[in-house]
Amino acid sequence: MAKKGSVLVVDDEEIMRDVLETLLSAEGYRVDLAKTGEEGLEMYGRRTYDLALLDVSMPGMGGLRALEEILKVDAEAVVVMITAYATFDTAIGAWERGAYGCIRKPFQNELILSTVAAGIKRRRKEEERQNLRRAMSRSVERGSIIGRSEKMQAVFSLVDQVAPARSTVLITGESGTGKELIAKAIHEQSPRVARTFVTVNSSNIPSELLESELFGHTRGAFTGAVAAKKGLFEVADGGSIFLDEIGDIPPETQARLLRVIQEREFTPLGDTTPRKVDVRIIAATNIDLREAVRQGAFREDLYYRLAVVPIELPPLRERREDVLPLAQHFTRKYNEENDREVSDQLAPEVLALLESYTWPGNVRELENVIERAVVIAPGREVTRQCLPIEIQDPQKAFNAAPLSGAGGAIDVSHGVNFYDEVRRFEIDLIRRALDQTGGHQSRAARLLGMNATTLNSKIKTYNIQLRS
Repeated sequence: MAKKGSVLVVDDEEIMRDVLETLLSAEGYRVDLAKTGEEGLEMYGRRTYDLALLDVSMPGMGGLRALEEILKVDAEAVVVMITAYATFDTAIGAWERGAYGCIRKPFQNELILSTVAAGIKRRRKEEERQNLRRAMSRSVERGSIIGRSEKMQAVFSLVDQVAPARSTVLITGESGTGKELIAKAIHEQSPRVARTFVTVNSSNIPSELLESELFGHTRGAFTGAVAAKKGLFEVADGGSIFLDEIGDIPPETQARLLRVIQEREFTPLGDTTPRKVDVRIIAATNIDLREAVRQGAFREDLYYRLAVVPIELPPLRERREDVLPLAQHFTRKYNEENDREVSDQLAPEVLALLESYTWPGNVRELENVIERAVVIAPGREVTRQCLPIEIQDPQKAFNAAPLSGAGGAIDVSHGVNFYDEVRRFEIDLIRRALDQTGGHQSRAARLLGMNATTLNSKIKTYNIQLRS
């Protein structure tokens, strides 16, 4: 029979111990026995029980004293007192000391079994609450990383495992999924937490300046180098460096980065003396680096050096159960920033719209939507009208979107998920526009009726591979 839980019976009467052991064991409980309060306390100190049954009147340490001592060991202990009628008044004080219940002798077996079952059920619920509080605490410690979904819990577990190590980590996922937050969580849970965490967005630094930013330079190393400059790898010595958009770094920088990983040293521009460095590298990208390797755009040896521990972040549309806790978190955040008092308890209609939207911009887009809603909410509640039109009425927004220069239509009248269909249609439009313009993004953007920055963002969001 499967064990239902563990029970400690403490009673100085052998016949009472035998009766309780036989009764509880037959119901599937694991039962340990103690003759005295001192022995029971010692046994409880060695392991935690789901419930304890204590006789009130025992020689030496009595039941009430044992109750107090057990609660010192385990504040959430569930303890049931057993007492004869003559001392029942004394047992009333047990409730004030934290006892779960009190049963008179002689007792009915059904009363013992029902009380034990109810006590263990309460214990289980308290353990669940404690686990939830610990999980919420971990979410707070990770900053704005909130995820109750199985996929995000798996990511958190991997972060916990990899954080103490020195190995390089490659974080992949669409734009807006929180790659930098995961990188910071790895650093903050590592032995390097007291040292510097440096972020480098490779796509924002011109390729001709990237090596100078990463490795530094000497005075006169190139035109305009009027003074020596310390590189970011040197700044991060002893800590961690986060290389965001790693897929955008040029081939010559890839070679130098590989040397840093392999030899743990670098040479500033214009210098001839290598410098040792102890830096943990965490990289991130929203493109498929394996495909980039196949196309010859990214070094294969560097890829394998970076992807020692790969962590893939799921898009928000694949973890819709996280939409509500994220929206509530952002509501509280922007209430504080804007001195508002908008309720974080979303109306069912609003929550349904948020959970059904595909979130191409992921968590970053959700944060922007909630910030806007908090600011413009007419009262203390987010309404449907506080949401952007593409969330309020996706079909209306789609019909109003410019689709110049590209033909085709989609049928959304039957059975398909409209939001996923729109996403696939937009990807197809972008690919056709790029094909028609030979991959020229500016011309493709004009053809689609959007600016080049928006097109570039959508290419990254949808992970559209550009032809070389």
